Amino acid sequence: MKIKIASIPHVIFMHLSKLCRNAAAACLALLTLAANGQPQPAADTAPQKDARLAAWRDARFGLFIHWGLYSIIGRGEWVQWNEQIPVDEYARLADQFRPANFDAKAWVAVAKSAGMKYMVLTTRHHDGFALFDDPGNDFTSVATAAHRDFVADYVKAARDGGMLVGLYYSPLDWRYPGFFFPDLQLKNAETMRDQYHRQMRELLSNYGKIDILFFDGGEQNWLGFGGQWGPSAQWQKRPAGQSYKGRFNWQSDQVYAMLRQLQPGVVINGRADMPEDFHSREGDGALGNFDSDHPWELCTTLAGAWGWQTNGTVKPLRDCILLLVKAAGRDGNFILNVGPRPDGLIDPPQARRLKEIGDWLDKFGESIYGTRGGPFLPGAYGVSTYRDKRIYLHVLNWAGDGKLTLPALPAKILRASLLGGGAVTFSQSEQRVEVSVPVASQNAPDTIVVLELDQPASGLKTIPVDPSGAK
Repeated sequence: MKIKIASIPHVIFMHLSKLCRNAAAACLALLTLAANGQPQPAADTAPQKDARLAAWRDARFGLFIHWGLYSIIGRGEWVQWNEQIPVDEYARLADQFRPANFDAKAWVAVAKSAGMKYMVLTTRHHDGFALFDDPGNDFTSVATAAHRDFVADYVKAARDGGMLVGLYYSPLDWRYPGFFFPDLQLKNAETMRDQYHRQMRELLSNYGKIDILFFDGGEQNWLGFGGQWGPSAQWQKRPAGQSYKGRFNWQSDQVYAMLRQLQPGVVINGRADMPEDFHSREGDGALGNFDSDHPWELCTTLAGAWGWQTNGTVKPLRDCILLLVKAAGRDGNFILNVGPRPDGLIDPPQARRLKEIGDWLDKFGESIYGTRGGPFLPGAYGVSTYRDKRIYLHVLNWAGDGKLTLPALPAKILRASLLGGGAVTFSQSEQRVEVSVPVASQNAPDTIVVLELDQPASGLKTIPVDPSGAK
């Protein structure tokens, strides 16, 4: 018989004293080991992994939220490291962290207005400040001035709003010298690891069902920022392909066994030395190539830094739509980040831009949600997506005559139409497919032509289209 730790009600656990909660967590860990013999999770079959990923993949578009003490300074989430702010001095920011305008329901409303289907919140970034309670650590929003579990509020609001719920977590912690010197400061590094394992159990046990875990900075090879100190105090970046070979180990296999036991349906990215469900591509320039074999997600920012930046510039609507469309057409998800202000409010210019994306999705969302990339690969014309018996051609660049010529399609096109309305003509032969849309009916930045087929598009192989001209 397996004990289902995740079934313990959050409300009961949260009302225990810190001492009792700490003892309870230890007892639960012992019960798990005794009842289950500390099993390692069985390797996924392809159908199991596909089933776990289905809802996340269908959602296609999500909201990332970076928020914490760094928001008070307003120069991004890496401000403590970039400006070398002493740990004790930075920690005093917790005395000021009383976000008067925090409203998790308002965050969810902004995400829904943007047409987003899932959310991911930074529960703890590299600075070590946790937005949830931790019996073994007082550097949290619960133990300091705010006296509030923001993760609990966020999870409830997101779940009530019908969103998939995601949590970001950073195993590394700048407060620990052991991250920078994992061998010289081995005991300190192990204490940091203990915090990681303990806090993961808190997050996986106390907030109901979690759909997404986004790890950051938990790889062995990122210890010391991917480098090490050699003789004569020379810091050297580890050469590509060379692994960390020191004595410290994150013991991520134990975390993976725990998360698969407590949250068997959660999907995770690949930044913590665990079997990944999806790969993270970070930044506008990381869009990369088409990949339908390995699930992936493009994550980038709406206004500069990931955390609140007082002088941040909001991306133009066109750029946001193109990133979303190009990710979907490469068979990936897209998660767009906002950094709320220190008072908890998502800055109105950012909220307005998100609403504009949502207005576009209200008209054209059927070509994004629940689709897969292809069968026509990205090319100079743009990208394509498909669902059931429909192919959506996302034409981002037209020839001067308003005609698009594509390679032959091994399925019969029954009809063509313009998503949103407008005139379309097409012809199909054994050599090519030609589609024409008058200039007056073309939509910037994305004209979406719908091809209705006589068979499901999922049965078609991918078709290369001028890959050297992909845009």
